Amino acid sequence: MEIILKYFSDFTPEQLAQFEALKGLYEEWNEKINVISRKDIESLYEKHVLHSLSIAAIADFQPGTQILDLGTGGGFPGIPLAIFFPEVKFHLVDSIGKKIKVAQGVADALELKNVTTAHSRVEDIKNRKFDIVVSRAVAPLGDLWRWSKPVLKKSAVPGKQFEKGLICLKGGDLAQEISDSRLKPRLVNVYDIFPEESFKEKFVVLAKS
Repeated sequence: MEIILKYFSDFTPEQLAQFEALKGLYEEWNEKINVISRKDIESLYEKHVLHSLSIAAIADFQPGTQILDLGTGGGFPGIPLAIFFPEVKFHLVDSIGKKIKVAQGVADALELKNVTTAHSRVEDIKNRKFDIVVSRAVAPLGDLWRWSKPVLKKSAVPGKQFEKGLICLKGGDLAQEISDSRLKPRLVNVYDIFPEESFKEKFVVLAKS
């Protein structure tokens, strides 16, 4: 938890309590359903929570913004972002039922009123549009964009730092992946935001049409 407070300080008591509860909740769920490696659970706040919050460090989502977390797994980046932005609505989806069960369980325990979840593929989402899609390295950039485009609103909500589009967390050499996607995304090195060793060669990738 200390590593979160190293970079962020303006939390309400409720937000602090929610962030502090994350480790115990994920440890408890991980005993039943393995969604985080046993090695990573020890560094949950750095490798999962702070990594998710790199999106919050560069994008100021306005109240009422609707965000889809595509392939959320056990709830990343959606759960930490939902704690950080309590006035923003997050819909977390994953095609693997046991993973979304964990995300829903954690959201329920934290009483996150701004989170909904669904055991679903993004292609099956009908009659619902979002301002932003977020995702954490679940597929190549081109695929993420192809899945995101149909569920993104045609016009962006005014006043957002980053308008309608896809924000994903990725690592390694992305040159070929970006070339294949035919997009011209903006890349932000996570190490430039949070200079921790584990974030070298990790990027926030922002793509829009």
